Amino acid sequence: MHKPMPRALLPWLLLLPLAGHASDAMRWVELGGRRYTVEVAATEQARTKGLMYRQSMAVTHGMLFVHPMEAPQAYWMKNTHMALDILYFNRARKLVSQQRNVPLCRLGDQCPQYPSQAAALYVLELNAGQAEALQLRDGAELKFGAGIPLLHSMPINPPTQ
Repeated sequence: MHKPMPRALLPWLLLLPLAGHASDAMRWVELGGRRYTVEVAATEQARTKGLMYRQSMAVTHGMLFVHPMEAPQAYWMKNTHMALDILYFNRARKLVSQQRNVPLCRLGDQCPQYPSQAAALYVLELNAGQAEALQLRDGAELKFGAGIPLLHSMPINPPTQ
């Protein structure tokens, strides 16, 4: 037999569908004076999938990859169906490396890698041409809106046990 839900929980359950939408709307970054709504890839699974299989992305959108530690990073375009700018930022959220107009790749595991030229903690993928439109230079600051994990205060090397 089904047990009825306590009345005290009902108002909270009604808000659950809205909670996801509110947090998504607050996930944004600002770069070069322009605000981008971003999806955040902070887990290994999310970082691995990235923008694979997407056919397009709104010009005002992007994906922010948050790594567990600052280190040299390399990205590739396997199964990514749109050209991108790949922007690498250090723990202070300063632009340290750029890969602009990276073409889509249909070579599967043979797709080339696009490495950072310095250690990075955050990687922002935008539609190709955005870095040029913003006239980005190394040292540009990435500003975070609410809901973006701040890892810049974490140690570079996690403590060993």
